[in-house]
Amino acid sequence: MKTRTLAALAAAALAAGGAAAQQQPKSATQSIEEYRAMLADGNPAELFEAKGEELWKQKRGPKNASLEQCDLGKGPGVVKGAFVELPRWFADTGKVQDLESRLVTCMERLQGLNAAEIAKTPFGRGEMANVTALATWVAAESRGMPFNLPQSHAQEKVAYEVGKRIFFMRAGTHDFSCASCHGEEGKRIRLQDLPNLTKNPGDGVGFAAWPAYRVSNGQMWSMQLRLNDCYRQQRFPYPEFGSDALSALSTYLGVNARGAKSAAPTIKR
Repeated sequence: MKTRTLAALAAAALAAGGAAAQQQPKSATQSIEEYRAMLADGNPAELFEAKGEELWKQKRGPKNASLEQCDLGKGPGVVKGAFVELPRWFADTGKVQDLESRLVTCMERLQGLNAAEIAKTPFGRGEMANVTALATWVAAESRGMPFNLPQSHAQEKVAYEVGKRIFFMRAGTHDFSCASCHGEEGKRIRLQDLPNLTKNPGDGVGFAAWPAYRVSNGQMWSMQLRLNDCYRQQRFPYPEFGSDALSALSTYLGVNARGAKSAAPTIKR
């Protein structure tokens, strides 16, 4: 009896060992995705969403007005669906604008705030922090909706082509471009896969994932800050907030993401 028991235990141990051997080790990407999933339920971006909604409705500035008549491209006060159609051409400014630059236009025209002063303010401070919160809320109102940036106006088409040239332009001390990291399949950095942004990378990836909360530094990052940090890593000078170059680059990325569903605001490393 004792012999049969020992044999059974040995067989069970061998079976367990064989099953464990068949299990594939998790990739770094899988581990990172599991980490994000664990944090997602308590994404601090929700705090910025709430602040942004409050700022949208709050009467502020020299004109003591709210932003509830701000036109983000779908008519005064319409927020839902606006994020996934930006950047786009605005006749009242004569420019292709992304979400953040458009919000600053509304803050100046409706509330009387100084757009030039806001543009000079570092990210995360003063009115610039409010712009990020507003952008986070506006983006959240289009969560799950597919990107469909308009390309009917001539200047929208120009912005796309300019953005494409900027994306592939190599320069700086390291001869980098955006395409150095995001121009082909199979590239990685810091154990993370880098999406190919010359085409639609999929739902909630690349352009469709920002604004996002950065766990590593405890900050909410808008798309303009994300692009600025890319320029930093390329050893390029920072582009000015609201610059045509940033709007053009966002247009290129956004048009390439057509059909991808927005997951913003997300949570990032």
